[in-house]
Amino acid sequence: MALHRDIFWVGRQWAVTGAGIQAVDQRLRGVLDIDIARLWDDDLVQSRRAKPGVNAADFDKALSVARERFPQGPASNPLVAQLEALGVIEAPVVSPAVPAMKLRAEGRLARFLPQWRIRR
Repeated sequence: MALHRDIFWVGRQWAVTGAGIQAVDQRLRGVLDIDIARLWDDDLVQSRRAKPGVNAADFDKALSVARERFPQGPASNPLVAQLEALGVIEAPVVSPAVPAMKLRAEGRLARFLPQWRIRR
C-alpha cells in the first residue's frame, strides 16, 4: 500500500500519515501498517514492535507522534473516529427551519412509490 498523501512525520523506517503509522519501505505492501483506529491497541503495537527487522527506536518515536496527532477518543465507530481526526466530518448542523429528510418505504413495492424529479 502506498503512503497516504498526508505525511506528518517521516523517520528511517516508519512514517506517520493520515492513515496512521506506515512502513516507509513499500515492498512490505502495508503488512506492518497500523490504522488510526488501532493506535491504542497495545497488543497490536507490541506484536508489530516484536517483528524481526523493526527499528524499535524509530517505531517508538512514530508511535508517540501518531498518538499525539490522533488522540484516543470515546468514538464507538472506528471509521467515524478516523474521519473526525482527519477533519473530514464535523458535528451535524441541525436547522430548525429545515426539517430532516426521512425516507420511508418499508413494506411497499418500489413500482408504486411516488417518483420525484429535479426540474431546471
